[in-house]
Amino acid sequence: MDIQQAKDEYRKALRKGHREFRLRVAKGAYPYLQVLDDILENTQVERIEPLGLVNIPMESIVGTKTEGRKAAFAANFMPLLEEGTEFQMKWTNLCAAHMNEGIRDPIKAFEFMNRFYVQEGNKRVSVLKYFDAASIPGYVTRVVPRRSGSKGSEIYHEFLAFYDITKVNFIGFSEQGRFERLLMLTCNGKHEPWTEEQKRDFASVYYTFAGVFEKLGGKKLPITPGDALLMYLELYPYEQQIGRSSAEMEQTLEALWPEVVGLTKAGAVEVSMEPENHSAPLLSRILPLEQFTVNAAFLYEKSADTSAWVYAHEFGRSYVEEALPNRVYTHVYDNIRIGTDDDEVIERAIRDGSSVIFTTTPKLLGASLRAAARHPEVKILNCSLNMPHPTIRTYYGRLYEAKFILGAIAGALTENDKIGYFATYPIYGMTAGVNAFAIGAKLVNPRARIYLQWTSHKDGRGLDLFKEKDIHVISSPDTGLPKGERAYGVYLLTRENQPIPMAMPFWHWGEFYEKILRSILNNTWKADTAEDGCAVNYWWGIGSGMIDVLTSRGLPPGTKRLTEFLKQGLCEGKVDVFGGEVFDQGGRLVTPQNGSSFTPEEILKMDWLADNIVGQIPAFDDLIEIAKPLVKVQGIYRKEGQI
Repeated sequence: MDIQQAKDEYRKALRKGHREFRLRVAKGAYPYLQVLDDILENTQVERIEPLGLVNIPMESIVGTKTEGRKAAFAANFMPLLEEGTEFQMKWTNLCAAHMNEGIRDPIKAFEFMNRFYVQEGNKRVSVLKYFDAASIPGYVTRVVPRRSGSKGSEIYHEFLAFYDITKVNFIGFSEQGRFERLLMLTCNGKHEPWTEEQKRDFASVYYTFAGVFEKLGGKKLPITPGDALLMYLELYPYEQQIGRSSAEMEQTLEALWPEVVGLTKAGAVEVSMEPENHSAPLLSRILPLEQFTVNAAFLYEKSADTSAWVYAHEFGRSYVEEALPNRVYTHVYDNIRIGTDDDEVIERAIRDGSSVIFTTTPKLLGASLRAAARHPEVKILNCSLNMPHPTIRTYYGRLYEAKFILGAIAGALTENDKIGYFATYPIYGMTAGVNAFAIGAKLVNPRARIYLQWTSHKDGRGLDLFKEKDIHVISSPDTGLPKGERAYGVYLLTRENQPIPMAMPFWHWGEFYEKILRSILNNTWKADTAEDGCAVNYWWGIGSGMIDVLTSRGLPPGTKRLTEFLKQGLCEGKVDVFGGEVFDQGGRLVTPQNGSSFTPEEILKMDWLADNIVGQIPAFDDLIEIAKPLVKVQGIYRKEGQI
């Protein structure tokens, strides 16, 4: 390139600079480069440290160190000074040098909050930004602000820990917890320094993905390419993306685009608390219903012979076949190996003609989302809670309502004010169930104390602990297998260690499945679609018939009457489980200050325990290994934006 051609490029860059300047002025935005010295005037600095020679992402260079050159550039680093100036001559010479031999001299810059401010080399940055260069080498000094507790501050300090391990500075996130999650997905959470090969592989994956993200319209969304990449890697293993072409990645990401847009909803989930009564379209009312049939697949991790959970869903599936004969045909796929053949099983179900698929464990969420991307014509529902995924629907029951009643029963039965409680996993809704049980027990017995154990805790002591504390009223897993298991629900433990069942929650999945399948048969399925692309989560309670409490013949008549009274109150909306003053274990009032009830989201995400509970919520590292995959998906300490 000769000097005259370089001058032509300067004119084009100048027009870009003036255009950016005018646009920002029209919007009331600052039109020049940001100045780090101005920012630091109102910032408490924790430390300043040299990083040495670093490859700086061009998109992360946002300003200058001092204000000396700020008026020479628009906010996009394009020049503002007219032709004939010394500035123009130097810019032109750099432009010609870049095109003829490349700009190789490092700049000097300061990094603050993972944004870079140039001390020496502003014109080099301007030229390279004009030619859309990806990065530039530079000697960098990091300025670390004091931790303030703000969201931005917390994300930045998470980045610092990530950078110490990877030396990667080109990815950013809009929510907390995502840098650690990225480490989990790329290197199994190992906090060991990355090799040069690991850095190259990740850079290749990231920049390929970022290019596809931008091509599909990602720049219009209020999220970062990193946010979208993390969601993508939750579904498609990182190792499989290394070396993948942009065309292949684009095909996959385009199918997932509703999920990407869903990230902008900040985890928004539209919760359906009760079944809606939608009128069927006129055509459906005129034509005989028998003309419309549905093939529905039920996917289970285990079998009905080995799992009470699967047995309950199988009971519901059989109920649907009897309730909708010749209209609904069901197919069972059980003993699925999560992460091994789950994708293939869903594909097989679709090949077998299933147009509706119920995946009955949160562990099948990833496979459900991948299938939804491949087959948008298939309706897929996953049995889980509070999942922000608009391409599928999720469903569960408000089990805490049944737990409230069971707590009242246990409170009436205990003779020494002690009640044992076995919880399974610290996942969405589980803590609400524990608290509801404790509140129910306190309702009838103000002195009742709930001794909490987690079956998923690696140091759990089981019944031995309850025996030591002379506890004989116990709440165990919700249902037993059909072959004689008696230690389930609320039961009395005799001196001879024999369980006597008194009451149990009952999952009437058939009620849910029938209503969902009827909505499909009646063409009213779309009536439940959320506005603005939000995810739909069915979370029905006792009033829907999906949840119930069954009592044994041995329960005292007065306690049975109390059970029915509480059921009726819940169905009619006259009983609020978490109404009134509720205190946590630290004595803190957790009831909303304005006197309103807890929102569904607040109930789902409860991470505290009521004041009459003895025990605590286990940390993730304290869980048995078999529990961790489920808790990663549904755990109450799960970070927003992850699967």
